[in-house]
Amino acid sequence: MAGIEEVARATGVSTATVSRALRGLPNVSDKTRAAVRRAADELGYVASSSASGLASGRTLALGVVVPSVSRWFYTQVLEGVDAELRSASYDMILFNLGGHRGDRERVFHRSILRKRTDALLALCLDFTAEEREQLATLGHPTIVVGGPVKGLRSIGIDEKSTARTATEHLISLGHTEIAHLGGEDEEGLNSNVPVGRLRGFEQAMRTAHLPVRPEWVIPGGFSLPEGRAAVNRLLDRPGPRPTAIFAGSDEMAFGAILAAGDHRLRVPEDLSVIGIDDHDYAECFGLTTMAQSPFEQGALATRILLDELGGAEPSTRSVRADARLVVRRSTAAPSR
Repeated sequence: MAGIEEVARATGVSTATVSRALRGLPNVSDKTRAAVRRAADELGYVASSSASGLASGRTLALGVVVPSVSRWFYTQVLEGVDAELRSASYDMILFNLGGHRGDRERVFHRSILRKRTDALLALCLDFTAEEREQLATLGHPTIVVGGPVKGLRSIGIDEKSTARTATEHLISLGHTEIAHLGGEDEEGLNSNVPVGRLRGFEQAMRTAHLPVRPEWVIPGGFSLPEGRAAVNRLLDRPGPRPTAIFAGSDEMAFGAILAAGDHRLRVPEDLSVIGIDDHDYAECFGLTTMAQSPFEQGALATRILLDELGGAEPSTRSVRADARLVVRRSTAAPSR
């Protein structure tokens, strides 16, 4: 197996530059970084994280805390994080809460406080006052992906504006009877996401002078099965039915489409459905959605942390990710 000196000779740069290029640190040009990575691949060089850690006093590992690994958004963020860490010869230590409140104490008291990582990235989590204090004592660079968090920088879409645009799309088609399939504030998760999307829906309806029916604002658990069950219950009720549903995530929107089929309703002729995400299956379902890229959000968050570990000036500024309307066949003008 080739050593770092051979990679340096092959590219005509110093071993220090090779190390910085492979670790994704700043002050290396894109051209040099690409040449070093190409040479390392061709020569079969793999950086020793233990040796690098001894030299720098770091673990060369990024801690990532996730509520669970069962949802598309979380796995996409993790893919983006992993892509950046691999190119920087960093490892990822995954702390999976598994949806259990008790595991938060295990993560913060037994794992993160052992200083096994150099930085911390959290997905869709809020933090208690005690947890914030613990993070501050560590001095770790920290960032949150998915929803704003008080006192911490984050990367994510504008939840309220994105939801408003989704609802306005339905209104522009002529819908006046619109339901909202939303998430709920699960303990320990970032409530700003479902609340922001509900507020955006309500704002769009108020601006259009349309009523928001409380019985048509229903929780769907951010999952396909719960979304399907919730919409089935809604459609089982006597009285008027909505002609359109704004779902706070694509997975819930898939459930709404299946529930429409359960009631022999056609999408979009009898029921229009729009979501948020642009899930991998959105095109298969023909789902109109507000597209975002959790992969890019995870990658950007990781680059920010790695740059700061490499000496870049820390920034407290949050980053607003893009969201855009993608129109497919699940929305159309109401037929009645």
